[in-house]
Amino acid sequence: MEKLWYQECTTGRRFIIKINPGNKITTVLVDFASSQGLQFASLVSAVGSVRNMEFTGIHAGAHLPMTEARTKTNRIEGPLELMALKGNIALNAEKQLVGQFYILGAKSNGDVVGGRLVEAEVFTTCEIVLAEYMVQGIEFYHSTTSGVDTIYIEEQSVTTK
Repeated sequence: MEKLWYQECTTGRRFIIKINPGNKITTVLVDFASSQGLQFASLVSAVGSVRNMEFTGIHAGAHLPMTEARTKTNRIEGPLELMALKGNIALNAEKQLVGQFYILGAKSNGDVVGGRLVEAEVFTTCEIVLAEYMVQGIEFYHSTTSGVDTIYIEEQSVTTK
């Protein structure tokens, strides 16, 4: 049996955000969340195109804990069609908002690339639906076990089969 950590949440506000060409996605999203007083939000959907996409991927055969040597940073000039953008925005231990995002982009030949988003610049447009969640006891922290930033959920768990 495995222990699962959870916190129940209720939905808050929803935002439809249009990011114009030349703006950086992660910067705009975190700044917007801060301006609206959000403490936890999740990306629901995103469409558009990007360029200068920087993301990280995990090397084949990597093991825990993750270190910089076990990941690879990729940079693609693009432009690329935005196929997917997922992630969360939450407070960290210092009570600052941070984002953790994952991206997929399609090259003109149809190849799809992606990973953990460092930053990407909007090419034509980027339209995002962002949902606020009302929840206590969740924050981002750096896990020494996995070696990556992840959400910490206060003591509340259930055992599963």
